[in-house]
Amino acid sequence: MEKKPIPRKGRKTVLIVDDHLLVRQLIADVLAHRDGYNVLMAETGQQGLQQAREFKGEIHLLLTDFQMPGMSGIELATAMTLDRPKLKVLMMSAFPGGMLILNEGWHFLPKPFIASQLRTLVAGLLSPDSKSRFAPPESTE
Repeated sequence: MEKKPIPRKGRKTVLIVDDHLLVRQLIADVLAHRDGYNVLMAETGQQGLQQAREFKGEIHLLLTDFQMPGMSGIELATAMTLDRPKLKVLMMSAFPGGMLILNEGWHFLPKPFIASQLRTLVAGLLSPDSKSRFAPPESTE
């Protein structure tokens, strides 16, 4: 049984949803212990959606597997972005075909990945003001 973390004030929160316990734990270790993010975890899309709806604070990033039993990552992200329009979405998949067709503004991380790829991409999405190759381009208006 995974213990529920106590969110730390002032830190960005990431919801990790993957049906593989080891994947969730490894990602949580990288993001929570190395980078200081608040991390919520769920095994299924249904659990992730329930946890998001019960969580009173802001969830800044949904990091979810594309294919899971029951509710897919696409279905989960769609439902969550209806409830939380500012939510950033990072979809993971081991599909061999490369990137999947994603909604505009959603991002993709192919599995397997290394910790530095994950950390750089998450930092670019959650702190676009910092210098990262994943940060959105600055507007020239």
